[in-house]
Amino acid sequence: MTLTLGPTTTTDPDGVLARQAARESAARTYARTFRIVPVAASGMTVTGADGRTYLDCLSGAGTLALGHNHPVVVEAVRRVVDRGAPWHVLDIATPEKDEFTDALFAALPPGLARDGRVHFCGPAGTDAVEAALKLVRTATGRSGVLAFTGAYHGMTAGALAASGGVAAKAPMSGAAAEAVRLPYPYAYRCPFGLGGDATARVSATYVERLLDDPNGGVVEPAGMVLEAVQGEGGVIPAPLEWLRHMRRATAERGIPLVVDEVQTGVGRTGTMWAVDAAGIEPDVLVLSKAIGGSLPMAVVVYAAHLDTWAPGAHTGTFRGNTLAMAAGAATLRHVLAERLPERAAALGERLLGELRTLQRQHPCIGDVRGRGLMIGVELVEPGAQPDACGARPAAPGLAAAVRAECLRRGLIVELGGRHDSVLRLLPPLVMTDEEAGSVLDRLAEAIAVAEREHRA
Repeated sequence: MTLTLGPTTTTDPDGVLARQAARESAARTYARTFRIVPVAASGMTVTGADGRTYLDCLSGAGTLALGHNHPVVVEAVRRVVDRGAPWHVLDIATPEKDEFTDALFAALPPGLARDGRVHFCGPAGTDAVEAALKLVRTATGRSGVLAFTGAYHGMTAGALAASGGVAAKAPMSGAAAEAVRLPYPYAYRCPFGLGGDATARVSATYVERLLDDPNGGVVEPAGMVLEAVQGEGGVIPAPLEWLRHMRRATAERGIPLVVDEVQTGVGRTGTMWAVDAAGIEPDVLVLSKAIGGSLPMAVVVYAAHLDTWAPGAHTGTFRGNTLAMAAGAATLRHVLAERLPERAAALGERLLGELRTLQRQHPCIGDVRGRGLMIGVELVEPGAQPDACGARPAAPGLAAAVRAECLRRGLIVELGGRHDSVLRLLPPLVMTDEEAGSVLDRLAEAIAVAEREHRA
């Protein structure tokens, strides 16, 4: 099928896909799995050049808090365009930047809102992580960082060093030299072989004992970087008491706490920021994805006492995206005005409940977890022997088959976690009850078909 886009423009999806495969790099990712050519989108719905429609539970890896082409975002961008405002001015002040900063500080945790600073970075979250690491190293005069198993902070050198994925780190000689790896509280596959609540308790104890051990091998670090809910690591929510423990442990030892909210921020997990659920405030908050209202932007917000770096210590050409600032301000205000974090919390509880019901019907579902509209379904080999914690081996082949069956039914979901065996749901915060029901129905059908064929 060839779709006409305008008076003289047509799109042949097979031709577009063939040319992409011939001309783009071997490192492309989503394009290999989702062999569709999106040409239109609204809310949660994406239309391909083949005329088919899809429900999007990927949402630009969490970027689209309000879904595709939300009216408040479109109007904000249109105002900038119609006014003839400059689209790019490096870090020079503009009315749009001032408005975005007002909206951001109005949404921040109270301490950071009262006495914080914001640094505009390059447009990707990984650059904001780099800036955060540079910030705490400059402020403390130290170099090492504490990071966690399962973490994902980006693909540039410093962010990659703090991340957990071995495959991406292996070709980078020395990439992990200054990162001390700590055990994240992943109860289903407990690093200590305990499971349940004991995972978080032992993890917290281990961290403190290691930091206080003069022979533990850990030089006083510049900071600790963590995700309150690990995303690429498999949608693993940190227990709230564990987060409070990490905040106490770092504060007592003078270690800045850096929380990466690139994917969890702006209402995704049922509170404006994932740390809000634990009632803690980090020293540094790393933000991107939804913060730009679906357009590229990344910022670091941090306590004023850390603001010791020199002018030009962290720069970037594309840190002055006026369109993203306008879209981001509109998004932040809409999310708060419409109480979308509360909506995400309620709808997330419904989805988790129904997915756990589905889990009882399908032994290939090992675990269902999440917070708000950040949900993971871990698929396992149903006939395999469980480990000491009751977890069966990951089933990456089955997970890939479920993803493919979802796409055939018009549902876009992605994989993550260990061995890419976790189905990840990141729908927009504006998803309706009816759309949620359709997502569940399509996912249930896909799991049933894939599981049956997996057994055959």
